[in-house]
Formats: sequence, structure tokens, C-alpha cells
Amino acid sequence: MAKNRDGMVESTGKIKLTTSDYVIRGIGYFFITIFAIASILPFLIILGTSFETEDNILQYGVTLFPRNFTTAAYELVVKGGSIWQSYCLTIVMTAIGTTIGLFICAMTGYALQRKDFPFRNGISFFVYFTSLFQAGLAPYYLLMTQTYHLNNSYFAVLLPLMVSSWLIILMKNFAKSIPHELTESGKIDGAGDFKIFTSIILPMLKPGLATVGLFLALGYWNEWYQSSLFLQNKTVLPLQYSLYKIINEAQSLKNSVASQYVTVDSLPSESLKMATAMMATGPIIFLYPFVQRYFIGGITVGAVKG
Repeated sequence: MAKNRDGMVESTGKIKLTTSDYVIRGIGYFFITIFAIASILPFLIILGTSFETEDNILQYGVTLFPRNFTTAAYELVVKGGSIWQSYCLTIVMTAIGTTIGLFICAMTGYALQRKDFPFRNGISFFVYFTSLFQAGLAPYYLLMTQTYHLNNSYFAVLLPLMVSSWLIILMKNFAKSIPHELTESGKIDGAGDFKIFTSIILPMLKPGLATVGLFLALGYWNEWYQSSLFLQNKTVLPLQYSLYKIINEAQSLKNSVASQYVTVDSLPSESLKMATAMMATGPIIFLYPFVQRYFIGGITVGAVKG
């Protein structure tokens, strides 16, 4: 606080910190640093172990700094070149599925929270009901293969992950934070429902869009179960399922009778697991910093809105 020429007290914009404030901040920074190191250390251990030789892993276990640096595991993963096709396929499916799914979830969540939508309670009940009860694997498989005829089709992976009841409920809670008066003002100006949604509602749903979009992108990027059910005869497979097959084939070959003619160094298995983990999680990690501030704000809004 400071006085001007007229003797009036005005704020200088600076907050004076006391000794206790510095102590509390220091303790907070210390624990945050510990938590950050504890979070990043396992990732660095996986990275270091992926460049370690197989015999050293079996003898000494995982390591942060490899004793004998080797890229044999990564060479085994990229051998044949199909892994890059799997990367491209997963990136395309993630981009398309996240974009369309985000738009559908946003429209559905916005419609279900509008007070002038007469069927919102009934539809919300069905959406919530499907999040609690499911038919099971056998009816689901018959539905996808016999009714929709999506066996051996990429749509069998793309469509089921596009919308989920939990994401719709989450987006509905985000949309509740937007005053209904904005919708009414848009109607007064002559805008239709779709114009109101795209021009007024969507720009105000950025935290919710970032949160739901991140969940959708992670779902597509980490998907392997749908692929194992419906993409048995495809040459190019999604990334996670392709890496899963590489690990299983290497482990099967190592445990077979033919493995006695293969040295441990020429057929890594433990380092191969670490290398596939790095190749699977590495690219998607760089997505999080771009949506972090929206993601944190979105989780807070979605948690407190009823």
C-alpha cells in the first residue's frame, strides 16, 4: 500500500511475504519436486533398460544407466517396416475418432442439459444405465460381426471408442456451467440451435473439450483389445496390438525348441518389452503439455458441477 499526492491510499500490486510464507512455499516446492522425480523416474528406468543387453537385465535387473548400450530391441521392433505403417494407422484413427467423437459428445451433453429439451431426463437415464450394465462379450461380438458385419474392418475399432456414456455425462456436467440465458439470447437474435451450439457454446467449452478429447485420444492410442477381436486378418494393425504381437512372438520363439539355436543377445525379450513401452507411450506424452491447463480446469469443473 502507498499514498498518492492527495493523501489517498492506493494499492501497489505487490504482496509482502513473511518468513512463514517462504517456509510454507519452500516445503511445498520440496514435496512437489519429490513427487515429480518419483513420477519421471520409472519412465527414465524404462528408457535406460530398453538400451541394455538381455544378459545384463537378467543378471542385474532394470537399470537407469545401461552398462552395455545396445539398440537390439529397437531394431527388432522396426524390423520389416510394418511398425511405421501401424504408427500412421493409429495416428489417423486417433485424429479422426477424437475429432468426430468429441463433436458427438459435446452435442449430446449440451442437448441433455438444456432445460427446454423435453426428453432429456429419459435419455439421460438410458445413458447412465448403460454405464452400469453391459450385455457381455458374446452378445457384443455377435452384434459387431453378425448384425453390423464389421469383422476384419477398421470401423470395428473406430466406432465403439467414439462415444462412451461416461464422456457424455462428463460433457453434460461441463455444459451445465454455461448459463442458459446465452442460448435464449441466441434465439432472440434469430440463430438456430446448431448455430448457437457452434458459435456460442463450443468456444465456452474449451476446458471440457480438452478433457474429453484427451480421454478419447488416449483411448484410441492405447487400444488393442478391439483389434484382437476383429482385426485378425489385417496386414496393417494398430500400434498397440502390433507391439503386443511382436512381444508375444518373440517370447514364444524364445520358449520354443528352436530357441536353443538363438542366443539371448540376438533375441531380447525383457529389453523388447521396455522398447515397445517407450515407442507406445513416447509420442502421446507430448500431447499432454498442450492441453494441461484446460485439462486441470476441466476436471475441476466436471467434478463440482452436479
